[in-house]
Amino acid sequence: MTLLNQFFTYWRELAKSYTTVSSFRWLVIGVLVGTLSGLIAVGFFWLVEIGKFVLQHNLAGIVSPEPAGEGIFHGPAGEFRPWLIPVFTTGTGLFTGWLVHKFIPETINGGTDGTDATINAFHNQGGIIRARVAIIRGFCSVLTIASGGSAGREGPITQMGAGVGSWLAKIFDLSAKERRILLLAGAAGGLGAIFRAPLGGALTAVEVIYREDFEAEAILPSVMSSVVSYSIFTFFYGTEPIFGIPRFSFSDPRELIFYALLAFVCAAVGWMYIRTFYFIKYHIFFPLREKIGLMWSMAFGGFAMGMIGIMYPHLAVDGIVTGGLLSGGYGWLELAILGQIPALGMCYIIVGKTLATSVTIGSGMSGGMFAPALFVGGMSGGLVGKFGHHYFPEIVTQPGAYILVGMAAFFAGVANAPIGPLIMVTELTQGYGLLAPLMLASALCLVLGRNFSLYEHQVENKFDSPAHAEDATINVLEQMHVTDFYNPSTVIVLEESTTLKALTDIIANSDQMYFPVKRADGWYVGMISIHNVRTWMFEEDLHDLVVVRDLMSRPVYVRPDYDLYQALLRFVNTDYGQIPVVAQTNTSDIIGLINRDDVFQAYAEAIAEVKGESETDSS
Repeated sequence: MTLLNQFFTYWRELAKSYTTVSSFRWLVIGVLVGTLSGLIAVGFFWLVEIGKFVLQHNLAGIVSPEPAGEGIFHGPAGEFRPWLIPVFTTGTGLFTGWLVHKFIPETINGGTDGTDATINAFHNQGGIIRARVAIIRGFCSVLTIASGGSAGREGPITQMGAGVGSWLAKIFDLSAKERRILLLAGAAGGLGAIFRAPLGGALTAVEVIYREDFEAEAILPSVMSSVVSYSIFTFFYGTEPIFGIPRFSFSDPRELIFYALLAFVCAAVGWMYIRTFYFIKYHIFFPLREKIGLMWSMAFGGFAMGMIGIMYPHLAVDGIVTGGLLSGGYGWLELAILGQIPALGMCYIIVGKTLATSVTIGSGMSGGMFAPALFVGGMSGGLVGKFGHHYFPEIVTQPGAYILVGMAAFFAGVANAPIGPLIMVTELTQGYGLLAPLMLASALCLVLGRNFSLYEHQVENKFDSPAHAEDATINVLEQMHVTDFYNPSTVIVLEESTTLKALTDIIANSDQMYFPVKRADGWYVGMISIHNVRTWMFEEDLHDLVVVRDLMSRPVYVRPDYDLYQALLRFVNTDYGQIPVVAQTNTSDIIGLINRDDVFQAYAEAIAEVKGESETDSS
């Protein structure tokens, strides 16, 4: 009986600690998030590997090298049929486009990849990732990578892990702030497991959401989640790191000159990598999507990826034909570290991987940019190592080390995440022998790449994030709704094909300052501001040449059931003076306009009321 009483006493103290001690509570929740994230990572990894083995290895007869810590399926390659790769990737693009259009159309413009979607959810969506989004995107990522699309596993597993955190926050009825923390904890769990780098995964998750900041409150649950997730993952797949490589060390200070050169090379290649991706995404696939639709533009992206994959120069390893641009490419990084890829081959792979990844992800297919970025960065660093070893062999004695440093420095530059990737590389090498060159190259790349970013939804710091707006103000706007502050009325809606001349006449005879724009099929696609048109109105030579499509900016809307805080964020993010109010069941049915001044006035009156009540209570 005494033992039973002691057990209940201990349990009561434990329950009391959970409710009263914040750090203990986050440890418990972190374990739960990490457990689920780890199990998802185990299943996701298995599906990707079996898919690659069946589609590429058995059916297409293309064998890509696997790093020592991976490659769980083995067997003789099938008959060499490279033409199957474009068939697989095209089918994947078509199926992905149908699934996205049918079930999760809100993710069409979701950002760069799963990591960027997680960043967007943290800043702009209250830490919410719908389970449907995480499941469909994860499944489509399996198909993309398995069929040969140039994409990585880290982006999708980050989004799926974040989805787990968001789902648990909903189950536990946590606040928006706590939900965002769990979102990052889930992302850390997925990243730490799939990369087998628990500390690096946790730190990357909390720093990648900002350019010049990190989410300190999420560190404890993120570290716990990542450790637990990593432990579950390695229980199934072993504790060996991804790469089977020798230990590298740094001993000659003169070598820092070459590591500094590496930083400049990685920054230049990083700029090219990002510019190529954005050009292909926004100047090729966005216009193509408008013309032929989402499904067919993704199918075209899959076909283009497949053709690039089979037509680009192949490399032979032990007499077996291998696809250098297909899937993630960690096996190629290991071969490069071991000195088995010549400098010219590295140049081929840098250009080809940049193009292939831009086509794959830029077309909208699911997958991550993380692994391809490490791939391109590693090969860029490898070129510097080859150069240094060839001309200064007494200084650059380990050219393979430059590939590892290039991976971390490149990602630090393109993702503005200096600490996480650095720690990941030390975990991969199982030592701190390269710490000094890693710190130098990452810092230089971070400075050189400060004006560009791979992730579109990154913000500078907490002051620029809507997630922290409530930390500085009393969020009384959540208690008020759009339906009470907008005027239901007939709104002048423009068509994309309206000419500048007709638009000038419409503006002259209307009191509206902002005009929604619809396509011919009635779909709401943009906004026209009178301020943007003003500089063109008096150019009579352009009146019949310029149309509304050339002048409009991105669409935004609110629904009557939205609270005024959501409306305020949309005004702040767009700088519009008016925003369309749409019907709850149809976002293209515009039923009125809400004015920015009305929202600001409501906010001022509510704050004044709260202050007045506060002063009355104190007196």
